[in-house]
Amino acid sequence: MQGATYLDHAATTPMLESAVAAMTDALRRTGNASSLHGAGRRARRAVEESRERIAAAVGARPSEVVLTTGGTESDNLAVKGLYWARHSADDRRRRVLVSAIEHHAVLDSAEWLATHEGAEVELLEVDHEGRVRPEVLRAALAREPERVALVSVMWANNEVGTVNPIRELAAIAHEFDVPLHTDAVQAVGILPVDFAACGVDALTLTGHKLGGPIGAGALLLGREVALTPLLHGGGQERDVRSGTLDTPGVVGLAAAVEQSVADGPRRATQLAGLRDDLVGKIRATVPDATLNGDPGTGVVEGGPSRLPGNAHLSFPGCEGDSLLMLLDAHGIECSTGSACTAGVAQPSHVLLAMGAGDATARGSLRFSLGHTTTAADVDAVAAVIGQVVERARKAGAR
Repeated sequence: MQGATYLDHAATTPMLESAVAAMTDALRRTGNASSLHGAGRRARRAVEESRERIAAAVGARPSEVVLTTGGTESDNLAVKGLYWARHSADDRRRRVLVSAIEHHAVLDSAEWLATHEGAEVELLEVDHEGRVRPEVLRAALAREPERVALVSVMWANNEVGTVNPIRELAAIAHEFDVPLHTDAVQAVGILPVDFAACGVDALTLTGHKLGGPIGAGALLLGREVALTPLLHGGGQERDVRSGTLDTPGVVGLAAAVEQSVADGPRRATQLAGLRDDLVGKIRATVPDATLNGDPGTGVVEGGPSRLPGNAHLSFPGCEGDSLLMLLDAHGIECSTGSACTAGVAQPSHVLLAMGAGDATARGSLRFSLGHTTTAADVDAVAAVIGQVVERARKAGAR
C-alpha cells in the first residue's frame, strides 16, 4: 500500500497471493474454454475444476455456479432474470420486493424494471440497525402473494455491516411460492455462507471483495430455478449467461474463494477484535461519535450479527466528504459509504432507511478492515481522528 493505511476493504480488498499466483500461471496459457481442440479442452478443464472448488467452498453444486464478471452483473441477472421468467409464466406477477438498504446494483435493477417493464417495486423497511425483520417480509408477501415475482435481500449490508436472517427470510418467501435472491458479496469469505443450507434461490458473490481479481464473480442459481438471460450468444453457463469465459479470472476467483472461506473463522475473530479496538479508540477521542448498525455482539444464523471488519460511525457537525479528504491527507484511506451523483454528495440511503436524519447520514464514515489490516492501522487512525474531526467541524461552521 506504499505507506497508506488502507481501510476500504469493503470496496476492494488486495488480492491474496494464492489468487495472484494461480491467475498469473493461467494468464500464460492460451485457450478458449468453448473450443474443442487441445488448448480449448485444457482451458475447459481449468474452468470446471475452478467451478468445483467454488461450489465446494460455498455449499453449492458445481452446476449451480454461473460464472459472471462480478457483483453488478450477477445482481442484474438475478433481479431482471427472475422477474422476466416469473412474469412470463404468470403475467400477474409484477411485484418486486427489495430491502430499502440494498446496493444500487439491486435497487437500480428493480427501478429499471419498474420504468421499462411495468414492475411494481416495493421497498421492505428495515429497523434502526438496518435489518429486515421476518414479520415485515411476511406482511408484504401476505398482500396479494400471487402477484409477487421475487424478493431480494442482501446477506450483509455493505455500509453499516448489519447481517440479515437470510435463512429465515428465504423460508418465509417459499411459504408463498416466491424465490429469494441475496447479494452476498460482503458475506462470502468471512461469514458462514452455505448455499444449500440457507435455502435461497440465487446468491451473488464477487472476487474483489474476498481477495480475488476484479472482474470475476458468480451467481449461484438453484438447478430448478427459471431465469431469463440478459446476454445472448454462445449459450455458455446453462444458457443464462453467454460469453467467452475469462479462464484466468475464474482460476483466480476459485483460489480466492477457497482460501478466504477456509480462513474465514480465524480472520473473523481477528478482524472483530481490531474493529472493536478501532471503535473504542475513536470514541475515546471523539465521545459523541456513534456507531451505526448492529452492535456486533449477537449471532445471526450461526455467524456474527455484524460484519467483523465493519466500523461505520457518524460524527456530529461534520461532513463525511470533508472527513474523508482530511484523513486521506494523513494517508488513511476509507469511505463515506454514500453515493455521489454528478459530483454532488448525497446522504446515505442506507442510513436514511434506518431512520437517521439528513445531517447524520451526511456526516458518516465507513472504516472496513481486511486481511492486510494490522493494529498499526488502528493506531494510525486513533492518532489523527481527533484533529481531523475538529478541523471538519470548524469548516462546517463557516
